[in-house]
Amino acid sequence: MKIIQQFRRVLTALVLVLVLTTTAACSGIVQAKQPTQLTPGISHSADYDLLSRGNSVQGKDFGNWVVATAKGIVQDAYVRDNNKLGVVIAPQVRPTEVRPLAKSLLQGFHQNFPNQDLKVLMYAPDKKLILTGQYDVQSQKIEYK
Repeated sequence: MKIIQQFRRVLTALVLVLVLTTTAACSGIVQAKQPTQLTPGISHSADYDLLSRGNSVQGKDFGNWVVATAKGIVQDAYVRDNNKLGVVIAPQVRPTEVRPLAKSLLQGFHQNFPNQDLKVLMYAPDKKLILTGQYDVQSQKIEYK
C-alpha cells in the first residue's frame, strides 16, 4: 500500500513538472515588463490585493497561475520584483518531491521572466523556509541551498 502511495506522489510531482514546463512553453507567453507602479490614489485594499501574489501585474498573474496549475500541491505563491518566487507547498508533498518541484517552477519562471537571475523560495505548510533554488542566467545552472 505504501508503494502505491509513494508511486502516486512521485507521479504527481512528475506530472506537475511536465504541466508547468509544457504550459509555459506552449502558451502565448507575454514577456515580463518593468513592474508597474501603483497609482497614489489606489485604496489600501487594492494595494494589498496586488501585493498578495505579486508586486507587479505580471508577478501577480504568474503567482495566480502557479497556484491554479499546481492543483493542490502548492497552497500559495507570490512573486517579488519579477525575479523572486515564493511558494508554500501542501502538506502531502514529500521532502523528496520538493527539489523537482522547485526545478519545475524555476523553469516556468524563467520562461516568463527571461534574461535575469531568478530565485525560488520553497516554504513548508507552516511557512518555514525549506529550500532555495537560484537560477544563474549566465551559467544557466540551478543551485540549491
